[in-house]
Amino acid sequence: SQGLCPRRRWWWLVLLVWLSLGCGVGTAQPAGGPWGPWGPWSACSSSCGDGVALRARRCLRSAEEELCTGDPRQYRLCQLQACPPGAVPFRTMQCSLYDNKPVLGTAGRYRWVPFHGAPNVCDLNCLAVGHNFYYTFGRVLDGTRCGPGSPDLCISGRCLSVGCDGILGSGARPDACGRCGGGQDACLFVHRLFQGAEPSSGYFGYVNVTKIPAGATHIKVTDKSRNYLALMTSDGRYVLNGDWSIAWPGPYEAAGTRLLYARTPDGTESLEAPGPTAEDLHVMV
Repeated sequence: SQGLCPRRRWWWLVLLVWLSLGCGVGTAQPAGGPWGPWGPWSACSSSCGDGVALRARRCLRSAEEELCTGDPRQYRLCQLQACPPGAVPFRTMQCSLYDNKPVLGTAGRYRWVPFHGAPNVCDLNCLAVGHNFYYTFGRVLDGTRCGPGSPDLCISGRCLSVGCDGILGSGARPDACGRCGGGQDACLFVHRLFQGAEPSSGYFGYVNVTKIPAGATHIKVTDKSRNYLALMTSDGRYVLNGDWSIAWPGPYEAAGTRLLYARTPDGTESLEAPGPTAEDLHVMV
């Protein structure tokens, strides 16, 4: 490029963004049947912290028909407030129920605390305090975390992950646009390259590059030039580098999402945001 235009310096800016196409989202239904309708959700199993609710359905088959395919029960995560400081963790409470009770066919009495090194994380594995052995008291109660810091919960002895629909074991995951259970056709990936040349006068001003529409997710804008990125909301307010003022790198809030602006000494800039954006954003340099 410099050989064709020796008096101008070329620069470029790259925009990556996922846009939701607004397509309807369906959920796969298990094969087989016939099942009756799902019943109502039960009350939550806990009053704070972790908790699960249950709903059930009946298999309506006749004597000649095959068994229904699928689960007769579903569990979902309860949205609960955090337990107060000092509350006993759920698994710890379950182990403590066996304190000072005879086990192992001996007259020994022990205090028990959770043991997390056993193979099955959904067994109630408890370590005898002051001793080097643990004992398994059957399964943990439904809604017990599979391990310290784990987001997964134990249900009927199985460790299940929580889908984006809140149902344990559903396997539902958000698509690139953040829609739960969306297929590959629910989003559009946009990758644009903006290229321009500085005028011979040396004075550039603000130049519109593109519009990031409302609803965009996984946004990334990069630029390596002598210019600076600028970002404006739909009502004309600058979020970054507006009015000839250069902003510090760091986090910013705009359009209902958190923006991370970075700038390196070699002139490389980046702007990233998870989205979705609640309004249009205008990228400028």
